[in-house]
Amino acid sequence: MRLTIRHLSTYLYDPPADRVAMRLKLYPSRFEGQSTVEWRVTVNGVVVNPLLMSGFGDEEGLWLDHRRPEEAEIIAEGVVETEDKAGLVRGLPANPPANIFLRETRLTRSDKAIEAIAASAARRDPLDEMHELSRAVRAAVDYTPGVTHALTPAADALRLGAGVCQDHAHVFIAAARSRGHPARYVAGYMMAAEDAADLHETHAWAEAFVSGLGWVGFDPSNEVCPTERYIRLASGLDAEGAAPIRGNVLGGGDERLQASVVIAQAQQ
Repeated sequence: MRLTIRHLSTYLYDPPADRVAMRLKLYPSRFEGQSTVEWRVTVNGVVVNPLLMSGFGDEEGLWLDHRRPEEAEIIAEGVVETEDKAGLVRGLPANPPANIFLRETRLTRSDKAIEAIAASAARRDPLDEMHELSRAVRAAVDYTPGVTHALTPAADALRLGAGVCQDHAHVFIAAARSRGHPARYVAGYMMAAEDAADLHETHAWAEAFVSGLGWVGFDPSNEVCPTERYIRLASGLDAEGAAPIRGNVLGGGDERLQASVVIAQAQQ
């Protein structure tokens, strides 16, 4: 499937910031099942090309402005070709040891409730176990926008029994790691339905390392493995590490964000 995307993020600073620096992970991953036809990232009209590739295989760009900017308008747009690989993620430019993704973070710390949901999904076959865990997480955490925030830990979301895709991914990751399965957070885009003309935010899901198969994607929010409707941007130990945009602001005062994503099937 050929998908066209336009992702707009505008940061407004009042009063103007003294300096703004941003790390951008807004470049689609390159692997079997996903390739970039054309892609461009700009900040305030200036093209920002990738500066480096991380050890996880993510391209990263850097933008800096010390001329007291009032805003930073970030646009990532282009066309990406995708293919349904039943969630398998193979051929990334970097292949770090899977056990790196057993590392616990503040957002993916396990507790007794997470261990319990992981144990309830235990199966002899690891792929079956990850599918069952994805279903269990979705059953335990209702999709409810507005009850969690960007820094809500997995244990808190599970305790609330509500959250969004970020929370589903964090609970899945924490539970998988508690059972010894490496798991990582993925940020990207998803075209939601056959007739979907747009999606107003980025999407998040998880990938687990399955013995004999390698990395496999799981989206507990939609109870599927990623299909050709998904575009993978970046991965990390949690949402903080995989964030498409991370910034540092010196000076200034109030910061506001306006964001939108438009994604649709492109003409061949």
